[in-house]
Amino acid sequence: MATLQKIRNHGVILLVIVGLAMLAFILGDFLNSGSSFFNRSREYVGTIQGHKVHYTEYEAAKDQLTEVYKIETGRSNQDEETATQIRNQVWQMMLMDWTLRAEAEKIGMDVTAEELSELCIGENPHQLIRSRRAFCDETGQFSRENLVRFLHSLDQDAENEEQAANLKQAKQYWMYWENATRLTRMQEKYTDLLQKLITANNIDAKYQFLANQTSVDAQYVMQPYATVADSTIKVQSIDIKKLYNQRKKLYKQTPNRSIEYISFAIVPSEEDFKNAEAEMQAVEEELKSTDDVALVVNTNSDVMYTARNYSEETIPAAYREFAFGKGAKKDAFMELTFADDTYRMARLVECGYSMPDSVKLRAVIEGQDEQEAMWYTEVMLPQEIADKAFKAKKGEQFTVAQGMGEIKLECVDVAKATPKVKIAMVERKVTPSSKTYSILYNQAKQFIVANPSEMQFREAAQADGMRLYPAYNLTKNQDNISPLKQSRPIVRWAFEANEGDVSDVFECGDQFIVALLSEASDGDYRALSEVESELRAMVIRDKKAEQMIAALSKASSLDEAAQIANVPVQTAEAVAMSGARFGNAGMEPAVVGAAFATEAGKMSAPIKGEQGVYVLVPGQQLVAEGEEDDAALIQQMNMRYAYSLPYQAIQLVQDQAEIEDNRSNFQ
Repeated sequence: MATLQKIRNHGVILLVIVGLAMLAFILGDFLNSGSSFFNRSREYVGTIQGHKVHYTEYEAAKDQLTEVYKIETGRSNQDEETATQIRNQVWQMMLMDWTLRAEAEKIGMDVTAEELSELCIGENPHQLIRSRRAFCDETGQFSRENLVRFLHSLDQDAENEEQAANLKQAKQYWMYWENATRLTRMQEKYTDLLQKLITANNIDAKYQFLANQTSVDAQYVMQPYATVADSTIKVQSIDIKKLYNQRKKLYKQTPNRSIEYISFAIVPSEEDFKNAEAEMQAVEEELKSTDDVALVVNTNSDVMYTARNYSEETIPAAYREFAFGKGAKKDAFMELTFADDTYRMARLVECGYSMPDSVKLRAVIEGQDEQEAMWYTEVMLPQEIADKAFKAKKGEQFTVAQGMGEIKLECVDVAKATPKVKIAMVERKVTPSSKTYSILYNQAKQFIVANPSEMQFREAAQADGMRLYPAYNLTKNQDNISPLKQSRPIVRWAFEANEGDVSDVFECGDQFIVALLSEASDGDYRALSEVESELRAMVIRDKKAEQMIAALSKASSLDEAAQIANVPVQTAEAVAMSGARFGNAGMEPAVVGAAFATEAGKMSAPIKGEQGVYVLVPGQQLVAEGEEDDAALIQQMNMRYAYSLPYQAIQLVQDQAEIEDNRSNFQ
């Protein structure tokens, strides 16, 4: 009863508590049910001309290109750099696809199914198809028979999981190149159309011919900007701001970050070296006495034992003297040594015999002409082929199991036999132990705890003699910070942090990294403060030019101008109308223009150039004799257009497209 009375006494409070609890429950249910709405934007890697690129679409394209990479290179594994290239190539193909698609729709352009079929499997396939190694014969030439055979194999039913995986990979390979051919053809049609619209004509040719044939000599006075001290020029903020507004379009940017970071090298401790030495000493005794060197080596060494036959040229240098020196004999032992952070020892398994360094093999295929033979060293061949090839005699044929079938090879020739050995090498590179790793990580962590602000970070780094490494203009989708390995997480952090923030510890290959976000720039244009020094130099140059022009305008002759500027009169010979070089002064397009615009024998007004202010007196323009060939000139100009226009056109289409790139959310 007492408890009930307490509840009655606090009824109002309880009602409020219960009400808040119910509200929280309702809001929670709403937010959970609406989570798909709030997270929906994170499902899309980006938007290109209104097309939303879903994460699954992007991942499928990455997987497809990865399979293509495996087939093209013959490598099943990919390193970090290759993975980055694949991601970027996938995005670039998507940009090309959807921006070109939008342009093509405007003008009714398309690549039809019939056209694509002819480009891929017609009598004369597109170069993208013809250049694939998978469709080439043994001579490296495109074989339509191989292409047809490959396409027929895609229709077969898989008999086991391995065949199913191979079939899936082959289909991915073909779909990629079929799409790449469609996209390339679309680009070719689009740029071909532009090239027919943008072409040189007879007027262009006549002007080009005249420019090529015309030159002029000119006497001039040039007062270098350096003759006026920067300290004598007054620059106001309004001058810099005015120039910034005039040049603002040149400072267009994507959001970027700049960081500075310190490094804690992940290296073995003294204890790690001692432990490694003790372990290798134990292995040393085992390697000396064992009857199964392969087991001992492959259990304890960084270098596996494969029973390979080494010659004096192919054996690693560290073992050459031991294996081929005087006194080398079976079961001889090379004692434990240490160099380059690596412990080494070896046992000579076999010696005193000779084998050829290489053999010449060719495939034997029934019903086909004799295949081309090639030389192979032992290391170039799979072990099962090498074992038979290097025991075969000249002219002997042998078969080797290959996948589900067999391959027949013929030993066409054998190189001269040389002394060989089999050697069991045990190598162990000393690496940081988990204890050392933990100690170094804690050191980096303690640095962060003790120095959480920008000022503390900088002062502590300087006090500890640690170098601050800069990394500028990091973009949101940047995969790595050179030269740091696996540094994408640092880029992601930089775009989530605030200026002056100190990061957590990042592991980048063989070092721990702690970063400071020194600058964050999110505007469409670089801030005035970022380019102020550059603009100040321009303003100073312009003000110097104004002073020089005002002084030189008083001169009535080149000699007077030379006296005012305190410089000699110079001569620029054979200044070409078609170029921008003005004698020894270098690239001065405004001065070249003035040399041809000024009447012969008359002195020009002062000209603001790149290196200084000029006053010149041109001579008579000289027109060299020559036969005008408008057709050839038009062809030359059109060739220049053909070289640059495709890239410029596609780049312009993409620059003007509506693109939202959110890949950073998924990397």
